[in-house]
Amino acid sequence: MKTVTLKLNSGSYDIIVGPGLLAESGYHLKGLGFKGKLAIITDTTVRKLYANALKQTLMASGFEVTILDGPDSEEKKSLETAGRLYLELTDFHAERSTPVLALGGGVIGDLTGFVAATYERGVPLVQIPTTLLAQADSSLGGKTAVNHGRLKNQIGAFYQPRLTISDTSTLKSLAKEHLSDGLCEIIKHGAIRDADLFAYIESNLDQIMGCDDEALEIIVHRSVKIKAEVVEKDELDMGLRNILNFGHTVGHAVETVSDFQVSHGRAVAIGMVAAAGISNRMGLLGGSDITRLEELLTRAGLLEKVPALEVDRLIEAMRHDKKIVGGQIKFVLLNAIGEATITDDVSLDLVKEVLSEKL
Repeated sequence: MKTVTLKLNSGSYDIIVGPGLLAESGYHLKGLGFKGKLAIITDTTVRKLYANALKQTLMASGFEVTILDGPDSEEKKSLETAGRLYLELTDFHAERSTPVLALGGGVIGDLTGFVAATYERGVPLVQIPTTLLAQADSSLGGKTAVNHGRLKNQIGAFYQPRLTISDTSTLKSLAKEHLSDGLCEIIKHGAIRDADLFAYIESNLDQIMGCDDEALEIIVHRSVKIKAEVVEKDELDMGLRNILNFGHTVGHAVETVSDFQVSHGRAVAIGMVAAAGISNRMGLLGGSDITRLEELLTRAGLLEKVPALEVDRLIEAMRHDKKIVGGQIKFVLLNAIGEATITDDVSLDLVKEVLSEKL
């Protein structure tokens, strides 16, 4: 087990990473002083795999536990779902001291975090991510949100958990495509901040995709450290934290235009390739680094079956990006593998040109 402590002005909390941690959850929660009621929010798939076993473990530690059904898709990560969960928490007689546990992937983490932040003006949140995408990225940093209409993640709050438990054993139940989706965010972290991590993934991709315990613990732990270091310096996403959006400006547009038929990881992979192309056209990134990025994303299965999407619709979707400031679209570009830069000096004509070539 490895531990990363995220230190913020609003308080610190631990992110623990390693195999077999679900069975130890009661011990860790009691260590934080929790007692009495707990509410687990999960989806139908994870309920069958882990929720009932987690409930039994927590009950054995003396907790009263209920399991609530959260969204099982991005489309259902909505205000309507949040409203239903508020009522179910009320029926459970959840109080302001009642922890809410987010057991699942990024959709569950986002929605549960939003519910915890807003129910009774805030109840304790514990993130228990069960996908590689959530363990390496989306469960960290306190961003919570729901979707509304065409607005993806634009209704939400910054709300930090009291603890994050990342049991890497749960990753062995993932389909290969879901493992690849999560690996995309770890590749992103290496590309923007840690050339050694990027090289480790290049050299150990077979072990990672084969769910080797040591390889999974290494890449999740190193990815968590990178994101924690960035979040500590910019909790509210006003500056440095923007580098974590490498690939996401185009990626979110791909998700929106495809009606979320393209998974988040694959959309971000397309976005990273586009951002690398823009970086090269602006004289920042060498061709050999573009080749390394594209080859690794391809080996990880992230550039397969890229759909035909209208470039004009992608550009229009980017105009609604929540990171726009003063009407200018912010882009995260690369100077080299392991070194990112943020700029709003990218012309839409250049973006359109690169997208037309890459899609």
